[in-house]
Order: sequence, then C-alpha cells, then structure tokens
Amino acid sequence: MGRAKRSERATQSTWVCILTSTDSESHLSVEELVHQREGIGVCGWILVSISFLLVVITFPFSIWACIKVVREYERAVVFRLGRILPKKSKGPGLILILPCTDTFIRVDLRTVTCTIPPQEILTKDAVTTQVDGVVYYRIHSAVSAVANVTDVHSATFLLAQTTLRNVLGTRSLAQLLAGREEIAHGIQDILDSATEQWGIKVARVEIKDIRIPVAMQRTMAAEAEAAQEAKAKVVAAEGERNASKALKQASVVLADSTAGLQLRYLQTLTTLAAENNSTIVFPLPINMFENLGQKNRGG
Repeated sequence: MGRAKRSERATQSTWVCILTSTDSESHLSVEELVHQREGIGVCGWILVSISFLLVVITFPFSIWACIKVVREYERAVVFRLGRILPKKSKGPGLILILPCTDTFIRVDLRTVTCTIPPQEILTKDAVTTQVDGVVYYRIHSAVSAVANVTDVHSATFLLAQTTLRNVLGTRSLAQLLAGREEIAHGIQDILDSATEQWGIKVARVEIKDIRIPVAMQRTMAAEAEAAQEAKAKVVAAEGERNASKALKQASVVLADSTAGLQLRYLQTLTTLAAENNSTIVFPLPINMFENLGQKNRGG
C-alpha cells in the first residue's frame, strides 16, 4: 500500500510538472520558441550534408557564396530549410551560410522616423481639427520583427495613425492645445506596449501641428480680444480711482496753503510755455478772483 501511494504521488507530481512546463511554454514568445533546438528531420540532415559536401568540393569558389557581410547597424536572421536557426540573430561582421539550404534576411536596427499625415479628428467638445505627428522607433529584436509580423514598418505606421485618432478623440480642444507633452507620452506608452511582441521599441512621439478651422480661429480671436479689452477697462478704472484719491489728497493740502496754490498755478504756466511756445498766457493773481468772490457774496 505504501509503495502504491508513493507511485501515485510521483505520477501526480510528474503530471503537475508536465502541465506546468506546458503552461510556461505556452506563454513563451516566438523568439524564445525558435531558440529552442528543434530537429530538422532525417531528410533535412541529408540535404544539409549534401550542401556541405558541395561547398567542400567546389572550394575555394564556393566561399564567396557562403560568406556574407553584415554591417554594424544590421542583424541577419538565418533560415535553414525554412526554420530559424536555434540561436539569436547573427552579426555584425562575417557570417557563414550554406548556399543551398540557408537563406537570410537583413534587419536594420537604426532609429526610424515615421511621419503621421494630418488626421481629421473630432474632439470631445465637437470641434473638428487636423493633427499630425512624428514617431521615432527602432527594432531591438530582429527575430521577432521577422517572425511575428509580415511588414513591421507598415504595421507600426498604421498602428500609430489609429492610436493618434483614438487618443485625441477623447480630449477637448483646450486639452489638445495645452497638454501636448502629456498626450504624446500617453501615445508612446500605448504604442510601446502594443509593438513589444513585434520587437519594436518606441523611443519618442511628438505632435507636430494642430490645425483649427478658420471660423473657429476667428471666434477664438474675438473671444481673446474681448477678454483683453475687459482687462484694459478694469486697469483704466483702477487707475482713475487711484488718480482721484491722489487729487483729493492734493486738494486738501492746497486748501490749507494759499501760496501753494499760486505756486502750482505758476508751475502749470511754465509747463504750457515750454510745450507750446506760440501760446500766449496772461497770468492773473489768484487773490483777485478771491476778492471778486467775496464782493459777490457781500453784494
């Protein structure tokens, strides 16, 4: 009985290990799967052996067909009888391939500039705008870029257009004009997570221009002009109030000093004479007007 229970537990643990390994393999990426060693079969080995013998027999002429040069910014994904070799991409430098059974694809790892054409977008507050942008990305996994998608550059370009329209359609016009940097970071995160399985790394997203209809531009200009006029009127009214307070205080000071009023009168005459020399001024004493006022009151 003890041996039966032990064998049953061992069988269960074995099945658990198999299920666990199966689940883990189901979550592996394509790049990890192709790196696992897979047999090419008996016929495959026969073809590879024949190709190798042909290379040896025709040496050194066959060396020119076997040696390929991969540049510093490139990587080569080698297929042997339709299967990706169980290694990472090759390069840079010299690589050796069998001319009859091997084929390879060059992948450029430099940063690519993807210009998004103007997109017609209806904002959250029902304003039609045209927005264009630029996406900078590069390929960080050559095997994933070749094995997971047909045309990685075309797929990234179309995904960038769709993401730009979807994200900007949920924002208002004021948010588009004021929060370009935040919107660009949001688009970058979405693109980076979506293109990760393609071997793409999105480095930067920029919104170039936001075009607004002419009628909307006029309306916004009129609104801004009205707001500036209102602010100017408020500032002018504030200045008038401060000036009236200052004049009131000055009148109180001049009322206490008769000589001060005469000095102010003479200073005003001097200012007028300096500005307009053709003006003729007849100074009259202030006391004369005071005496006339007293006579009118007495009479």
